[in-house]
Amino acid sequence: MGGEEIAGAAREGMPRKPRTELAGGVHHVFARGNNRQLIYFDDADRSSYLAMLARAIASRQWRCLAFCLMDNHMHLLIETPLPNLAAGMQWLHGRFAEQFNARHGRSGHVFQGRYGSVLLQTESHLWTVVAYMARNPVAAGLCARPADWPWSSHRAVVGDAALPWLDHERLLSHYDALGGEPWRRYAEAVDGDAVQL
Repeated sequence: MGGEEIAGAAREGMPRKPRTELAGGVHHVFARGNNRQLIYFDDADRSSYLAMLARAIASRQWRCLAFCLMDNHMHLLIETPLPNLAAGMQWLHGRFAEQFNARHGRSGHVFQGRYGSVLLQTESHLWTVVAYMARNPVAAGLCARPADWPWSSHRAVVGDAALPWLDHERLLSHYDALGGEPWRRYAEAVDGDAVQL
């Protein structure tokens, strides 16, 4: 074995880098279907995922600021008062995969590896991520406007469908620094008309 092969083998045997866990951290969490396959076949799958997310939020004391469920991937914006994101996501995606496989008569992985997460460090980073999440269904050609997609928090934030576990007030507090009414600044940021991100 050459030096490069030994180094590669050592890397493969090394434990994965631990996730950044931070009390009070705001995380952009994302995951994709295994081999880019669907993780939601229908609205029942999406409803099931959101019900499990609500349970994870309650049990882990998370604040869910935003979400967007697509066909083969998903996004969450989670604030963790306690440093417990990894444990909560392991439970959420493990339980969902079990139920998904049982419902559809499948076996094996639903998600492609571990979820990804980015700890957001600035308000402008948060604004950019939130706008990206809300616009994702439009960019994918699934709807004409962000508010048209029923599987995103955007519709709830702009007033169409309240979700008791979605902390839209906490989300809007991140737009206070822009001045004016936070909900209007949020909507402008998503629409991309009046706020420079």
